[in-house]
Formats: sequence, structure tokens, C-alpha cells
Amino acid sequence: MTWWKDRTGYQIYPRSFQDSNGDGIGDLRGIIDRLDHLVDLGIGFIWLSPVYSSPMADNGYDISDYRNIAPEFGTLGDMDRLIAEADKRDIRIVMDLVVNHTSDQHPWFQEASASSQAEKRDWYLWRAPVNGGPPDDRRSYFGGPAWRYSAATEMYYLALFTPEQPDLNWNNADLRAEIWDMMRWWLDRGIGGFRMDVIDHIGKDVDAGIITDGPRLHDHLQEMHREVLAGRDALAVGEAWSATTDTALLYTGRDRGELDMMFQFAHITALWDDGHGKWRPKRFDLTAIKRVWTDWQIALQDDGWNALFWANHDLPRAVSRYGDEGAYRVRSAKALALVLHLMKGTPFVYQGEEIGMTNTRFDRIEDFRDIEVLNHYAEALAAGTAAQDFIAGANANGRDGGRTPVLWDDAPGAGFTTGTPWIGINANYKDINVAVDHADPNGVFAFYRQLIALRRGDGLIVHGRFAPFLDDHPQLWAYTREQAGEQLSVIANISGTEASSPVPPGLQVTGQPVLSSMAPRGSIGTKITLAPWEAFAVRGPLPGPSPTLPAK
Repeated sequence: MTWWKDRTGYQIYPRSFQDSNGDGIGDLRGIIDRLDHLVDLGIGFIWLSPVYSSPMADNGYDISDYRNIAPEFGTLGDMDRLIAEADKRDIRIVMDLVVNHTSDQHPWFQEASASSQAEKRDWYLWRAPVNGGPPDDRRSYFGGPAWRYSAATEMYYLALFTPEQPDLNWNNADLRAEIWDMMRWWLDRGIGGFRMDVIDHIGKDVDAGIITDGPRLHDHLQEMHREVLAGRDALAVGEAWSATTDTALLYTGRDRGELDMMFQFAHITALWDDGHGKWRPKRFDLTAIKRVWTDWQIALQDDGWNALFWANHDLPRAVSRYGDEGAYRVRSAKALALVLHLMKGTPFVYQGEEIGMTNTRFDRIEDFRDIEVLNHYAEALAAGTAAQDFIAGANANGRDGGRTPVLWDDAPGAGFTTGTPWIGINANYKDINVAVDHADPNGVFAFYRQLIALRRGDGLIVHGRFAPFLDDHPQLWAYTREQAGEQLSVIANISGTEASSPVPPGLQVTGQPVLSSMAPRGSIGTKITLAPWEAFAVRGPLPGPSPTLPAK
């Protein structure tokens, strides 16, 4: 079996994981100090958000040196030690690969921007002014124009995120060769692979107005596989906001020679407002969420592979967005974990998710640190949006709410730091922290540990076929996994009120209990009735034919 298929990934956002030196910023030595927490949890690999040298315009996603470490995070020696210490614990490090763009402080861009005749000029995307202004009216994702003026050569360069993040020109073969060499350099240091940031952007054709899924995207990914990944036991995970079930196998099909799995975001954007995007999120709609997950499970049923996640450094925390932050926080955290981890694919846990951490909310714009929020705030106010309305949306769906420090204990600084944290710590840290939850045999951590252990080497959970049930039920989520005459049934009430339904034909509900978010229950009979946020899984022989799935 491919090593990552039965393992669980864990994302570390290093700035907020553990500070080892009291400067208020998490670092590599802090991660090393906390590795045994991940061993206890059962984690198989770490997706490490960028720790490369960076001016930190976008918290490390603007890289100025791919072969060195930002001083606030440590040294290259610290990185080597982290790789080695993780390996001793049978945990691999998957680095964040950010190669759609660099920092404007990267030597490549410094050279390219100095002269139109520079050797590396064509490593970036330059265009002449049109009527004294930008080449077109494209906007950047983080606010403002996407084309930025460079006075030295009186030309514009493309920067789809911030002005400090100029986009690379992937049509340049010399650039690609340099990226391949850098990737091999890291793999030779012992990392377990790469998570590839906005990788669907690297085939762009700006003159044709194509930014994602461009005409040479898959050529580039196949070349990457040939030149770097082929023959190595390395994981390649792509981030592709533009991916659909129709394009998924272009990235991950077994015969494509591209990626192993992909982060797609249809379950995220399904709850965004059509006119205002994530700044005015829709109410939670379980049927819409189930529909997305079912579509993706079916699309990759026989080929490709799903990456399963609720949250990451760009998203709100799972309990805050999909669960219940109040009386049912623990129970809803368990229910959300159960339905995610027992689908087909590789689950990812975002740091703090394993104890049911909630979003941190800020009252003032001055408390936010994310450049995306700050830029869009200024634009929203200029367009007439009330400040508090924007802040409410930023608290609900912005990136800072889930980026605040991991809560380790109830000491000042929540065990994260002895200094002043780089961003505010959640005020609930005395009640919600690793020490408190870890001590509770019925806590969220204990539940995650059981879930993660279930996957290791279990063919039914790793490879079993997926079949959905109760698709249109507004509260109940039910599906099965089937293999070799055996069925695993997963049933959950994703709501704060009691939910009921007749047991549909083909759904096994009386098998051997596997895991439950509450105390073990008795027989269900012919009707399912679940308490708020109750979720459980049972296992047994196939009761009969599964529902016919749509052809894909």
C-alpha cells in the first residue's frame, strides 16, 4: 500500500504552533518540542506551512530564498533536526511548495526588475502600459490591481496576490529547471513530499485571460513528475480552488503522472454568498455539503484519491463553521471528525482541531494581521460597507480566526509563548486547551486518536467503496463503505436538535459498534433517532444491494 493512503496528515502553521524562545512567534524548535503530541495522536505526516526565508508580506507565502529558513522560525540546521526527529517517530515532513510566485525580495525578481535585458527577466510576467495604465483591469485576490508598475523599466508585472508576490512565468524552461533542482534538494534532505500552493495557476495564459487550468498546466505537472517525483517515495498534494469533479482525474488519475491527491474547495465555496464571496457566508446547509462530498467520493471512486479536510490556515475552524461552539462543542467536533475521517481518502487535521478549538474573534480591525482582510476592509469601506458588518464577515470566514496560537494549557500565553504573541490568543484558552482535553477520556483528542488508529492498515476504511444514503435529509448524514462482503456504516446527526428517519434499505445499523460520539447505544430497529450531534459507525456483513450510483 502507498504509505500515505492509510495515514492521517496534520497541518502545522508554524507561526502559531509553539514558540520556543519567548519572542511570540512559533518556530521549528517549538515543533520539535511538541512532536510527541502528534505521536500520541497517531499522525503519519506533517504538512508544514512555509518556513522559508521571507519578508512575511503574506506570512511566509512570499518566499525570498527557497533554500533557507526565516530567522524567526530558526535555521536550516533546525529544519534538518525536525526532519530527523520526526522520522524517528515515523512521521514525515511534507513541505509547502509555493512556486506560482516569489517574494519581490527574491534575488530572481531583484535581477529581473532591474533591467529589461536581465537574464532572468522572462522568469516573471511583464507587460507594457496600455493608454498610460495597466495592461488590463484584472484585480488581485487580496485587493487592488493585479498588475503593478515597476518604475525601473516602466513596465507592469503580474501579482495575483499582493504587490510583494510577483507571479512566475512557468513557460520559461530555465525557471522550471531551477524549481526542479530546488525540489530535489529538499527531497534529498529527507522530506516526505510537497503540498503545492495554488498549483492550478502555473499554466496561466494572461493574454488570453486564463489564470487557472491554463493550456500548459498539466504539461508542467507531468514534467515535474518526470524530473523530480518519479521513482521517489514522496507525496505530491496540490491545492486547486478551480478543480471540479470533471477535472479531478486530470490531476490525480493513476496514469496521468502528475499528483497523488488534491485539495479542492467545493464544500467551502458552497457556503459562500454569490455576490460577496466569503465575506458574507451563507447559512450552513447540510444537504449542499453532503452533495459536494458525495460527488467527489463518486468521482474518485475507482481512480485518483481524495484529500479530506474541514479546515486549514486559510479557513475558519471546523467547529465554528460547521459545528456548535457552545453546549455541543465537544459532541459536534466528534461528529464532524467521524463523517470526514471514515470517507475514502486521506484525512488532514488542522492544528488545534484535535481538541475542538474555535475561531478567535476580533472586535477591531487593528486586531487582525492578515493582509487579505486589511486590504479588503479598506475597499469595503470605500464601497459603503459598514465597518462592523465587514468585521463580522472577517470573523466568520477570514483567515486570522483560525491562525491564532494553539492552546496548550491555561497558563499565561496558553502554553504557546512566554512572550507577547504575534496575534491575539483565544479568550477561551482556560477552558479549551490540550491539557484539559487530553485529561478527559471522552474528550475530542481521545476521539481523534481512535479515529486515526482505525485507518492504519484497515482495508475496508482505506479502500472500501462509498455509497450515500439520506441525501436529502436536512440533519442526518449517512453513508457506507463496502469491501469483500463487509460494510461500514456511518450515521451522524449534524444539527443541534433530535433527528429521525426510517432506516433506508441497504444501510447496516445493527452491526458491531466501531465508534460513537456518545455512550454506546442500543438497537435502532427500523427507525434512526439521534440526539443532537450524535454520530456513530457500525460494522458488519453486507445486508443487501447498495443503492445504484450515478455513472461518472
